[in-house]
Amino acid sequence: MLHLAAVGKAMDHLKRVEDEFTRQAETFSAYASIAGGDVIARFQENIGEAATGTLLDVACGPGAVSAALALQAESVTAFDATSAMLDKARERCKAAGLFNVKFEQGAAEKMPFADGAFDGAVTRLALHHFVDPMVVLKEVQRVLRPGGVLVIADVVVSEDAAEADLQNAIEILRDPSHIRMLPLTELNAAVEASGFEIESGKVWDKDREFEECMSIVNDPQRLNPLRTVARALAEEGRHAGMGLAIEDEQLVFFHRWVMIRAIKLA
Repeated sequence: MLHLAAVGKAMDHLKRVEDEFTRQAETFSAYASIAGGDVIARFQENIGEAATGTLLDVACGPGAVSAALALQAESVTAFDATSAMLDKARERCKAAGLFNVKFEQGAAEKMPFADGAFDGAVTRLALHHFVDPMVVLKEVQRVLRPGGVLVIADVVVSEDAAEADLQNAIEILRDPSHIRMLPLTELNAAVEASGFEIESGKVWDKDREFEECMSIVNDPQRLNPLRTVARALAEEGRHAGMGLAIEDEQLVFFHRWVMIRAIKLA
């Protein structure tokens, strides 16, 4: 019974993810190329020796990373749960004249690929949308060859539990498909527990404006309540571990990004 309940919860969340990102497809596609500053160039650098091999982009979204990696790769498989996002990825790759990208739809918790099928895998801004990131990380580990490269880029939260809970609460109000951003120590531990050795990790902050960030969700009904809550927190000096503040009457904050390069243990 517990297993069936867990499966049901995962299916409900997968439907929520598809609904949210179908609505966000247009706005998120426009944002994808600039998210996190030079994050796409960082992916190209960190994939390293796997760059010319067979690559997997897990939860590829509108395909910005897939397209960048396809410039060198033998092949890239763009994998996502949302058909609208895959449509955007197809459009992006077609416009760039890239014909070595395959598009597959499904759940990252159980991917339709053979063991050891890929030389490298990447995932961006995805782990905080999974009910259990460890399940996904272990599945990525399965489909990589021994010595294969995993590159993760995601936003992390404060190591202070109260601050982390507050930032995650704001994100869930903004986007109900959000589950939980992890503190860096927990993310690193999950990667290592999934059968990887971390070779490097870089952290940087990306300044954001509240109105710009909210517009990506493409749901005006959420904007006013979120603006009210965020402004009240900023006025009380509650920065939520993300620098939430009012500057020149504008709500501002930052996202703390991390990029991890890890190798599948033999």
